[in-house]
Amino acid sequence: MHKQQIEVERKVLQDKLDKLITEIPSIRIASPELLPFGWRKAAKGRTVWRIVEEIISQNLEKRYKELGFSNVKPAVSEVGVYDFEFTTSWGLKSFVNIKSSVVGAKNSKDDISKADKIRDFIKDLNDSTLFVATFFISFHDDLTVTIDKCVVFPVAWIPDIYVNPSNNGNLQSSKVKDLRNSIERNDSEFLDLLEDAISIANKKKLERNI
Repeated sequence: MHKQQIEVERKVLQDKLDKLITEIPSIRIASPELLPFGWRKAAKGRTVWRIVEEIISQNLEKRYKELGFSNVKPAVSEVGVYDFEFTTSWGLKSFVNIKSSVVGAKNSKDDISKADKIRDFIKDLNDSTLFVATFFISFHDDLTVTIDKCVVFPVAWIPDIYVNPSNNGNLQSSKVKDLRNSIERNDSEFLDLLEDAISIANKKKLERNI
């Protein structure tokens, strides 16, 4: 897909997910009776993310028409490169990988998905686009969490294309949470860079095993 088309689709998704967030109230995770000393070490994204993700997922499935999607389909596999497939009212498909981030947390390289699976998936996309949607969550003293915002980022626009040479071979990025970091590319330009990163990672892995 061309860069201009990707941006049009990205804005549509951003607007719809922003609207969804406004309709999801504070999420109570526990009560003071159960956690008398507060969050402590539980105030981390991975601690509550599965619950928040399920709330996002179910509300998308329930409200897709009022949000302006003609269709929403959850991924059939939990180990694929996307979580949801969206179809807009004019027929464009988007595939979205949902991630979380804690507001105020230190920035770090985050896993997107396995690099070789992303490469193969994008090669077969045709006129569809793969996005990462990062939902930012805040922890509150009353033991609730809120979803504060969402950033929809095209995978092809990730600026720091890095493939971890370890066994998982994940594409990682520390800049996918801020669109100001994006580099506008089409899919073919991204795939060329991803292939290079996969080759470098495979070479490093080989050298480690010698």
